[in-house]
Amino acid sequence: MRTLVDIPDPLLGELAALGESLRQSRAALIRAAITEYLAAHRRTAARDAFGLWGSAAADGLAYQEKSRAEW
Repeated sequence: MRTLVDIPDPLLGELAALGESLRQSRAALIRAAITEYLAAHRRTAARDAFGLWGSAAADGLAYQEKSRAEW
């Protein structure tokens, strides 16, 4: 798939220099960068659920006992 992306001139210059030194096309470098970015930010179900309570984390056993006391 082809797409349009606006890239600032200073970054294009750096990208061109990197492409020359690595002997790779600009498109190949951009694909590699996107692949790395997505891999670093990929979500999994376990990762989404971990730390669900955030800063209000409670002791699991205390939470269970409190919930059962409500029955």
